[in-house]
Amino acid sequence: MGHRFRLRSLLLTVVLSVLSLLPHSLLGSPGEETAAGRSPLLRRVKRGWVWNQFFVLEEYTGLEPLYIGKLHSDMDKGDGSIKYILTGEGAGTTFTIDDNTGDIHAIQRLDREMKAQYVLRAQARNRLTDRPLEPESEFIVKIQDINDNEPRFLDGPYWATVPEMSQIGTSVIQLTATDADDPTYGNSARVVYSILEGQPYFSVDAKTGVLRVSLADMDRETRENYSVVIQAKDMGGQMGGLAGTTTVNITLTDINDNPPMFDQRLYQMSIPEAAPMGSVVGRIWAKDRDIGINAEMRYSIIDGDGRDTFDVSTDPTNLFGIITVKKPLDFETKPSYTLKVEGANTQVDPLFHHHGPFKDVTIVHVSVEDVDEPPLFDSPGYYIELPEDAEIGTVVKTVSARDPDSANNTVRYSIERTNDLDKYFYIDITSGALMTVRTLDREEMSWHNITVLAMEMNNPSQIASVSVAIKITDVNDNPPSLTHYLEAYVCENAKAGQLIQMVTAVDVDEPQGGQHFYYSLAPEAANNPNFTLRDNQDNTAWVLTRRGGWSQQQQTVFHLPIIISDSEHTSTSTLTIRVCSCDHEGNVLSCNAEAYSLPASLSRGALIAILACIFVLLVMILLMLSLRTHRKKTFLCDEEENVHENIVRYDDEGGGEEDTEAFDIAAMWNPREAHHHPGKMRQDMLPEIESLSRYVPQACVLGGGGGDSSVHGYVLAKLLEADLDLCAPPYDSLQTYAYEGEGSVAESLSSLQSGTSNTDHEYDYLNDWGPRFRKLAEMYGVDNLT
Repeated sequence: MGHRFRLRSLLLTVVLSVLSLLPHSLLGSPGEETAAGRSPLLRRVKRGWVWNQFFVLEEYTGLEPLYIGKLHSDMDKGDGSIKYILTGEGAGTTFTIDDNTGDIHAIQRLDREMKAQYVLRAQARNRLTDRPLEPESEFIVKIQDINDNEPRFLDGPYWATVPEMSQIGTSVIQLTATDADDPTYGNSARVVYSILEGQPYFSVDAKTGVLRVSLADMDRETRENYSVVIQAKDMGGQMGGLAGTTTVNITLTDINDNPPMFDQRLYQMSIPEAAPMGSVVGRIWAKDRDIGINAEMRYSIIDGDGRDTFDVSTDPTNLFGIITVKKPLDFETKPSYTLKVEGANTQVDPLFHHHGPFKDVTIVHVSVEDVDEPPLFDSPGYYIELPEDAEIGTVVKTVSARDPDSANNTVRYSIERTNDLDKYFYIDITSGALMTVRTLDREEMSWHNITVLAMEMNNPSQIASVSVAIKITDVNDNPPSLTHYLEAYVCENAKAGQLIQMVTAVDVDEPQGGQHFYYSLAPEAANNPNFTLRDNQDNTAWVLTRRGGWSQQQQTVFHLPIIISDSEHTSTSTLTIRVCSCDHEGNVLSCNAEAYSLPASLSRGALIAILACIFVLLVMILLMLSLRTHRKKTFLCDEEENVHENIVRYDDEGGGEEDTEAFDIAAMWNPREAHHHPGKMRQDMLPEIESLSRYVPQACVLGGGGGDSSVHGYVLAKLLEADLDLCAPPYDSLQTYAYEGEGSVAESLSSLQSGTSNTDHEYDYLNDWGPRFRKLAEMYGVDNLT
């Protein structure tokens, strides 16, 4: 069938092409006969040549160029005088034309899916003159489709989900396959869908590609994932059509279709009686085959004698129930509890309510374990008020503690001494009576916070503690006294009845009715002619003068004893009053009597100036003495160095016997003239020879002759001078050789460390040192000299 259809289509195309290319003279024109009788001016002009649409099948695979059609002009007489020209899309590259015959051929493979039609232009021209014989005309070459593209699923493979227990026909996903062939021509692009794998669970609509559920009550808990293969075939699914496939991965999503069920019908748990509130007793679990929110649980205690003592909550995963302690436990009171716990789903689907009930019940038995508990006081804390005048041995409070265990062990009491370092209190070890052992003083310590310990006699590790706060109440046991204003002054120009000081008193006690002080002068000062005291009845008093005419020269200080009393106690304080010189406004200028013993003509400023001059003079004298001492010491050091030091430094060793310029023996004969012979200075180096002895006077030289006697006399004179100088250091000359023998053939000639060996030295090597050391070699008995 397919081959016949293609052959018919091809023949039809060829016939249409041939008919379209035939000249109008052959086919005839319907209007020619009617136009013959008309006037020549109104005669319609025929087209000189004929064109039309050309149709050609795609994907031609022949070896020869594909014939498209033929262009022919009425002016073409067949003598070759007309030349046909083809331009436009693909002209010259995809399509060619025979310029003599007008035959059009395709020289490349055509693909409709790449380009469905080409727009070309044709023209007939005179071959000799190249003049157009007809206007340029446009025609279209359309590419006819063949079924050369299979359907494709561009978005595959696919993933889809559908709820479990879905009804038959429930839509899962819609698939769409795309065919690149022409949908308007034949059945090349008409796609039909079918399922290759996935029956009997799913089916697909042949036309729309919708995938649907085809099996009822699919259970996720039985099977969760499915793989379905879908085929799309063109040509309407007929034989010979092209097909494409894709895979759809389908997952069944969970719904709450399974009720929860406890894994145990009875849970046995235990908890120590000393467990604090909030302690975890155990965990329960109502298993659910569903997942996610469909498996989340809510737990509650619905019955039992422990519903007020314990609590149940859900863990962060919302799967397990956590039983915790809600109230304190006591083994001696109740050793066990029974709980009835219910676990229910939080999310229930009404469509599957008939699968329920979605809850379950279990029994939890909790045993309380006995624990050796510490003693228990009858009160969580004690507060006591105690007067500060309580006698030693007064019982402050009797505390009581008991062993809560069934053994009821004896309890012993003690005070934790870290809270009562001064040991004001004592507690009886058996009765718990707390009593004082020292005198209390509220003014020293108004509160005592102590800790009482209770310990089981049979188990000392079981210790309980309780806090006892003792407040010391006040007793009027301290007399009042003046405040820190214990000194005052009176001006020399003060008059009688003048206020010189207001005095106040303090009392460390705190009477309940408030403090009230009384002031008066001591009996021995009640009739003194100088001052009087007035009580203001407001806990203050004034000190007033009784006379005028005060003078520092007569008396500078007065002592005024004052008696202060409250309702029970009396004390005496002494106020010191000084006589001072004041200005006219009452401001103190001076309270020292010594200032008036100076001459009247000598002012205070002058006295300060004299003292400053004396101080400066003393400083100058000390500075001068210090400078003189420093200069004398410096000269003495220079003299010792100049007399007894002769520093000679060689930077390198000389050239042997010929080197007579490194040191001038004249320095030994006459040190003053040792540096006045510039003619004898070496040209290759500048020796650093410092004869410090040139700076000191020369001693008398014994034996005034020259030569060796001069040197000998100089040395003896220096030796005598050193012997007579007790401060001189024990040296006469210091010579420093920096680089002895460096660079010389003989190397170092020093005799240092030559005595470390007892063996005889060999001097044969002196023969190798040349003529300069010939004399030295002869002295040491070397015969073989070269």
